[in-house]
Amino acid sequence: MTVEAFRAVVAAQGGSLLGPALTRYLESGAQGGVYATPAGFEAFISGGGNLPLYEKTSAALAGLYEQHRPDSLVDIGCGNGRALLPALQQSWHRPSRLDLVEPSAALLEQVLPQVPAAVEVHTHPSSLQAALAGLPEGVRWSLAESTFALHTLPPDERSEALARLRTRVDRLAIVEFDVPDEVPGGPEQLTRLARTYEQGLAEYVHDAEQFDLVAQGFLMPVLVGQLRPGAPRVTWEQSSGRWQEQVSAAGFRDVQVRALYDYWSAPAFLLTGVA
Repeated sequence: MTVEAFRAVVAAQGGSLLGPALTRYLESGAQGGVYATPAGFEAFISGGGNLPLYEKTSAALAGLYEQHRPDSLVDIGCGNGRALLPALQQSWHRPSRLDLVEPSAALLEQVLPQVPAAVEVHTHPSSLQAALAGLPEGVRWSLAESTFALHTLPPDERSEALARLRTRVDRLAIVEFDVPDEVPGGPEQLTRLARTYEQGLAEYVHDAEQFDLVAQGFLMPVLVGQLRPGAPRVTWEQSSGRWQEQVSAAGFRDVQVRALYDYWSAPAFLLTGVA
């Protein structure tokens, strides 16, 4: 079992935080649901390296608004607005129409009261695939953006969704992590995951309550989903080169990538393309 191989790697590296956290999670018998009950996710993005990460992300989005002046904007997987809302506040240009695609109703409810009053908001409490399938004919956006959300779609579903999205937008902006292309369950992947998750957990150790919520409510289920066959999986990350290839294959042109922030799990980047 890959989980047991991973635990051996963690023990060999002397993971003082990751080992006990992983053991506790496995013994609890918990099953996924990291976005359906988002307390762990919210605690995670509210601390550690996520603070400068989201500052850089929001600034990059605000720069795109000012550069391209979109009349309409769709944010795919907006979460609680951690990236979107500061970007709208920072930019001197705001779209007149904003669509929010977010499967978690609990997260979506947090965003709505904070959107600037002059912006017309449309909500889609569903996946991207469902939102596109139910979209009225003629609706399209000047800009589609997604921050740390499209990696939650399996690769084949993501390719199909990107191809459908291309027919509805003028421009695309994606912020994701540049994760090395590795053999799933291979020694390189297991070693990297052990090293990076230990580092990630260390950013929350100063607050015992937050540490427990982040570890058991978010990081451990995300980790185990990548390691245990049949476990609920919530992330399919890939290298920036693979992202470029996938977006280009969906029909987007002039696909470019630039570095955004050196995050603990992998460097974050901004990808842009033209439909």
